[in-house]
Amino acid sequence: MHDVVGVRFKKAGKIYYFSPGELEIEKDTWVVVDTSRGLEFGKVVIGKKQVHDDDVVLPLKQVLRVATEKDKQTIEENKGLARKAYEVCSEKIEEHKLDMKLVDVDYTFDRNKVLFYFTADGRIDFRELVKDLASVFRTRIELRQIGVRDEAKMLGGIGPCGRVLCCSSFLGDFEPVSIKMAKDQNLSLNPAKISGLCGRLMCCLKYENDHYETAKKELPDIGEKIATPQGEGKVIGINILERLVEVDLPDPQNVLEYSLDELMEEGYIVS
Repeated sequence: MHDVVGVRFKKAGKIYYFSPGELEIEKDTWVVVDTSRGLEFGKVVIGKKQVHDDDVVLPLKQVLRVATEKDKQTIEENKGLARKAYEVCSEKIEEHKLDMKLVDVDYTFDRNKVLFYFTADGRIDFRELVKDLASVFRTRIELRQIGVRDEAKMLGGIGPCGRVLCCSSFLGDFEPVSIKMAKDQNLSLNPAKISGLCGRLMCCLKYENDHYETAKKELPDIGEKIATPQGEGKVIGINILERLVEVDLPDPQNVLEYSLDELMEEGYIVS
């Protein structure tokens, strides 16, 4: 078992575990930690707890200190430098006529590296761009190509539902989303209705998917013949959320709606 705290570096970023050492660190504390890319500034979103070896990547990096006012001032200065670096890089991209879109710029806390995030349709030869940027900033330069979902997460926006994008407000990780999830939920397969701002399937299709999968296993299929209190009939519709089944009864010709509990009492499956 290991003592850890969970630290997040961006508002809706991934949570990483660090060893608090001898420090008494509570949730919502700002800290400076040692990471693979140097010193970083983050917020403790999971207070001190114990986890098993399988739940962490060993050896654990350390929380170096609770952030001071000077550390917070450094972060604000870095944000200002990042804005200027964005302008410079945008100009250099135009000069080199590169088919790429600059999305964001990020300075590491200790300013040992500047990261430029961009999107592009294919591979980009940015070697000359890196040389130009290195001569301007005189520090390590990293250009990182990201996908459209990452772009939406960084830039934010309002989704079709009228709320701030899930990915930019609270989702730490992207989970796989498939068209099968939309089919299982009886949603329109019109891409315009089930796609987010990024152009990919909406992340929220995943939220209720487990419930739909469980419910579909319990409910009969459309076209299946089942027993009802009024006799045998054919399933012509189901309401997964309310667990209701529409049945076409041939004698007398009638369409009735039953709850799943009612049908289970009848031992509903006939064929």
